[in-house]
Parts: sequence; C-alpha cells; structure tokens
Amino acid sequence: MHKLTAYIEKDQETNLYVAVVPGVPGAHTQAETLDELRKNLQEVVELCLEEMDPESRDSIPEFVGIQQIEVAI
Repeated sequence: MHKLTAYIEKDQETNLYVAVVPGVPGAHTQAETLDELRKNLQEVVELCLEEMDPESRDSIPEFVGIQQIEVAI
C-alpha cells in the first residue's frame, strides 16, 4: 500500500478542483467537488501505479511539505 500526497488547486476559469500527485507520472484529475475529486484521484493513481514498474513505484519521492512565501513585486 502506498500513501501519497496530492496537490490541489481551484481553477478560477473553470471553477473546477484540480489535483496532481507529484512523482507519479499521469496522476492528475479534476472535478466539481472535493468528494468527486478524491474518488477520481484514487482511481487515476491506482491506474498509474499499476502501469509503473515495481522499482519506479518504490522510488516515488516522499512528500515533505509546502511552504508559503511572500514576494514584493
């Protein structure tokens, strides 16, 4: 079993939630609600992991965290 972290944003143009799992090629999806997004993301991640060779699955980067920064422009 793999425990992965997704990066989620809300697209201002489409008003959809968009998710990406860093380190898993092709693991991205979108949905109108967060519940739907979670379901879609779980399905796509399972498919992506099935397509990866075992060595690549074992070398998925470990999520460390997110930092917010402020810049003056």
